[in-house]
Formats: sequence, C-alpha cells, structure tokens
Amino acid sequence: MKKTPPKPTDAELSILRVLWRLGPATVRAIHDELAQIQATGYTTALKMLQIMTEKGLVRRDESARSHIYQAVMSEQQVQQQLVGHLLERAFGGSARKLVLQALSARKATPAELAEIRQLIDELEARP
Repeated sequence: MKKTPPKPTDAELSILRVLWRLGPATVRAIHDELAQIQATGYTTALKMLQIMTEKGLVRRDESARSHIYQAVMSEQQVQQQLVGHLLERAFGGSARKLVLQALSARKATPAELAEIRQLIDELEARP
C-alpha cells in the first residue's frame, strides 16, 4: 500500500499552491511566483523543494538541465487530508461542529451558501 505523504507545513503549502497554479515548474519559476507574495530567497526555495522531495510531497524530474518539480498530490487531496486531520484533532470527528465553526468564523457569500446547499442536496440524494 502506498504511504500518504505527510501534512505539508505552511511554507510547503505556499510552494504547493504555486505548483498547482503553474503545473510542473523549475525552481526559478517557483521562486519568482513566491517572491511576488513573500520575500523568499532562491536558495531557500531550492532547499524547501529538496526537503519536500524527500518527504514525498513533490517529485523531481532530473532529465533536463533545470530540474522540474511537480506536486505529488492534487490540491483537493491535500485539502481533504488537512480537513480530515483538523476534523479529528479539533472537532472530535464531528463534521457538524466543523461546518458550524467555519460558517460562523467568516460570513459566506450568497454564491458560497448556494453551493453548500447544492452539495447538501446531492449528499442527501445519495443512496
């Protein structure tokens, strides 16, 4: 059975967000994107990517002169992993408590509420 990569740190999530937005990319491209959001040195980005490769969060293609990095898990997979962990640790496994806290923490837009209602309807319609 394939082991799920560990939960990413906040810094690793920043890099994963760049990879999800760009797709497979070089350290330079990743660094350039990160630099628009936060002050990050090139060597810091490179070291983070090396650590993330060892942890199994990204895969590195070494076939070209410039190595190409790619996220191992999709954005949705990582979000599910993080929410599942949060659900167990902070809410004792209660989806109701998680949803109530999420909705009370920040006002949802009418479009978000409509999407939530649609999801609930779809879940209720399942056999």
